[in-house]
Amino acid sequence: MIIDRYIIREIIKPTVTICTALVFIFGCYISTRYGEDAVHGLLPGSSVLQLILLRIVIALEVLLPTTLYLSVVIALGRLYRDAEITAMFACGISMTKVIKSVFLVSLICALIVACLSLFIRPWAWNQFFRIKTEAELNFDLTRMNGGIFYETSGGKRIIFADKVDHQTNEAQHVFIQTIKKDSIQIISAEQGTQFRNTATDRPVLVFQHGHLYELSRPDPKDWILEFEEATMPLTLQNDIPHEYKVKTAATTTLLHSNNLEEIAELQWRLTTPVSIILLALLGIPLSRSSPRQGKYVKAPIAILIFAGYYNFSALVKKWVAQGGLGTIPGIWWGQLLLIVLIGLFLWHPLFLWHRQKQ
Repeated sequence: MIIDRYIIREIIKPTVTICTALVFIFGCYISTRYGEDAVHGLLPGSSVLQLILLRIVIALEVLLPTTLYLSVVIALGRLYRDAEITAMFACGISMTKVIKSVFLVSLICALIVACLSLFIRPWAWNQFFRIKTEAELNFDLTRMNGGIFYETSGGKRIIFADKVDHQTNEAQHVFIQTIKKDSIQIISAEQGTQFRNTATDRPVLVFQHGHLYELSRPDPKDWILEFEEATMPLTLQNDIPHEYKVKTAATTTLLHSNNLEEIAELQWRLTTPVSIILLALLGIPLSRSSPRQGKYVKAPIAILIFAGYYNFSALVKKWVAQGGLGTIPGIWWGQLLLIVLIGLFLWHPLFLWHRQKQ
């Protein structure tokens, strides 16, 4: 039990450190991305922090398996470097003991990843798209900066203003293009303001001295309207259309689906907790090194193997979703590949390292 706790502790220490560092780096990257949208007026400041936290929660599904896998390689690599593994073997402790300790840690992490993948990640994606849609549809003209084209509603609306006065909440030389189902609507006005209608509590855009162009795509029925003042009610949060995305679907919804994309998504969620166990076990033979080598000597090889595995799994998921690959075994090809590698490295070490003289 003492050896088990020692090995587990040695694995957990780099796991916490690496995971914290990866979350911080990822959080900084996301902050830069959404912070820029907030500066340009595409997102309200209150939504930025929510989006960052949601993306971090979503990313944990990948960050945690990566962290544990590298931590096993680094932790056991240190034990090999300091000859502690050799001393354990000399005292009668077998490799089975090491495998058992690694398996126990990976099992705990697999339960956490299972909760993330099956329940938390779909919820987080749903909240993420809801906040993004609300920010886009309830676009505030007064948050804009002059001289910049803004794309909202998934590219269906483009807004431009030559100058924006944030004190009077007025925009000069406004251009708005909206792509509809069968037509393109263009509004060009000398001035635009935004206010909230007290009767309906609906945000409204008011344009002055401009033109409205309605360009019909299937039939040549275009028309132009000149106006002194025109109003355009904006979409309320309750009016937001809910576009279905498979990554937001509840796992219980996917269980009885015959849709290939939904089957691929379900298999991806089911394979993630299995993957973290297999990756942790794969880290055991990858960590072996001589005492003269550093604990990070096998880290580059481990990273390359993980990158190849992750990209292969993502590619297989795409093939399954598109019908190019059967649903059985489907995405499980990646896990089968890991099992083969584990067996190859554990029972045939010559494929990974040269046998040392006894």
